[in-house]
Amino acid sequence: MTVLGIDTSCDDTSVSVIKNGRVLSNVVFSQIEHSKYGGVIPELASRDHIRNILPVTQKALKEANVSLHKIEGVGVTYGPGLVGSLLIGISFAKSISLALEIPFIGINHLEAHIFSLFIERKINSPLIVLITSGGHTELILMESEGKYQVFGSTLDDACGEAFDKVAGMLGFPYPGGKEIEKLAEKGRGDAIEFPRAKLNGYDFSFSGLKTAVLYYIRKNPPSKKDIPDIAASFQEASIDSLIIPTLMLSEKLDIRTIGVCGGVARNKRLREKLKERAKECRIVFPSPQFCTDNGAMVARCAEFHLERGEFSPLSLKADPSLILPT
Repeated sequence: MTVLGIDTSCDDTSVSVIKNGRVLSNVVFSQIEHSKYGGVIPELASRDHIRNILPVTQKALKEANVSLHKIEGVGVTYGPGLVGSLLIGISFAKSISLALEIPFIGINHLEAHIFSLFIERKINSPLIVLITSGGHTELILMESEGKYQVFGSTLDDACGEAFDKVAGMLGFPYPGGKEIEKLAEKGRGDAIEFPRAKLNGYDFSFSGLKTAVLYYIRKNPPSKKDIPDIAASFQEASIDSLIIPTLMLSEKLDIRTIGVCGGVARNKRLREKLKERAKECRIVFPSPQFCTDNGAMVARCAEFHLERGEFSPLSLKADPSLILPT
């Protein structure tokens, strides 16, 4: 089956073509104008999606060497995300479905992230899945493909959001995750003892850590040579906050396969430290290109549902607050 996957959930316009589980193309256009505002401006994101959705689709088809008429199904993110951005992708996908008379299915963005783990490999169920990105931090038991149980989520900021905000405190533009990671390579992770949230169960919290960094900077205005230590210490605390509940759940359920996905899964220190701390587990990360929002994960998830005969009506609406089905 040849499937077109479309993601316009936030500020990236992405389209992918996959055939029988193999990625033929995955084109991502990232909007850079939001950096000067310190975050995504929803109206600007929607306008950019309108401008970019057609050329990005054309490029994806060209790279895949597939004509539009060879597409057998189309999947698109319908939530969660920015409602205006979601509507652009949904309307475009519906138009393709109507014009070509092919199946259409709306995809849950969180489930698409989970399916990014399966783009390049097979993984036996059950497994623990940690989704960590700029908008989401979720700890999930995947009993089998399409069957999930949510055990934990963030009570405030998502992990990637905290990275972006701390980068802003240090004077770096949005998005700041890459800059924090780059600085941290030059600093000491044990230079400053920032707090790790201690919660009951498997939930996450990053607001206290973010506030601790803010107060530290106010009390100790950093010189240029101090910034790498602040970045490294913050990164270490953030990663511990992700790893501790994940390993607790793995131990509790006696499940030794852990998948980590979402934009923060690109972080090299997270990959390194989780493998150090969970030597008895199989740890799986997507390739970096499939960690951030992308059409390939949407197409892979759509392929799974379409092959099971699961379609969406053309009356499907955007759902900016969509949660993972359990």
